[in-house]
Amino acid sequence: MSTGPSQAPAPDHTLISDLLDVLDKLSGFHPGFRPAHAKGVMVAGTFTPAAGAKELTRAPHATRPSTPVIVRFSASAGVPTVADNDPKGASPRGIAIRFSLADHVHTDIVAHSHNGFAVHTGEEFLAFLSAVAASGPDSTHPTPLDTFLATHPKAVQFVTAPKPIPTSYAREAFYAITAFQFTNQAGVSRYGRFRIRPEAGTDYLSDADAAKQTHDFLTDELTARLANGPAVFRIFVQLAEDSDVVTDSSAVWPEDRPDVEFGTLTLTHRVDETAPEFWKIIFDPDPRVDGIAPAGDPLTQVRAALYLLSGRRRRTAPIHSGSAAGT
Repeated sequence: MSTGPSQAPAPDHTLISDLLDVLDKLSGFHPGFRPAHAKGVMVAGTFTPAAGAKELTRAPHATRPSTPVIVRFSASAGVPTVADNDPKGASPRGIAIRFSLADHVHTDIVAHSHNGFAVHTGEEFLAFLSAVAASGPDSTHPTPLDTFLATHPKAVQFVTAPKPIPTSYAREAFYAITAFQFTNQAGVSRYGRFRIRPEAGTDYLSDADAAKQTHDFLTDELTARLANGPAVFRIFVQLAEDSDVVTDSSAVWPEDRPDVEFGTLTLTHRVDETAPEFWKIIFDPDPRVDGIAPAGDPLTQVRAALYLLSGRRRRTAPIHSGSAAGT
């Protein structure tokens, strides 16, 4: 099986602070909102594990009959007023899944709608975001972003890859950014990445049709859809082979790698994102549960620390009453 260290070193506090600062520079500082994926909608439902999930991991939600979940869908930008059909600010879209295991005990999956990531390390992520922030429409060429992309081909792939707008959040596929080590009751481990696929299949708008949509059409469509029945997703784990790099988010594995079904996500209703129990949620890219551990990708700990820092800051701001974007 592919090998990787069990844990990457903890990121430097200055790096995390600098990342938060540059995200604020990119989108502006919006108190009470996340610095990225600021606009979102929360729904509730149930996770039911697949029959073979316990062969992959001993994690509690893989062995229980079912587990309650809270799921947040989001647009990419750190701007809470971004339009759902914005061709740049809305993509890639995000999904965050909280599995509620007990009182104050949970594990999360955080994924987005693009298979892969732009960079490998937190330092590269900071350099990438800083280059984007310094490359406005009035910048001379080559811009700082041009210079960065010239030496980072994976970032070029990330920036230039098509990111179409879906007809519904329930018709979008999502990919976890980092890999994890899955260990079953017998102590057998495999490395893999979560993949989340809509049971109804993916469906995307043309650029022309996307431009015709309303500002909040994805939120409105999901609300109407759930009023008529659940939205269902199937969660898979793409398994790595010996030759696959499990410690680099920018390394996309070949499509012929096997997928193991992890379970089914059945989403049934919207929740009030401004209620204190939902407002305070800080999703965590580190699973922090027995049976699923980081594979050693440095971005797992960088993202976890960044989410925690920004989440604590968000909690100090007043709740935006009636605003789905604040979650």
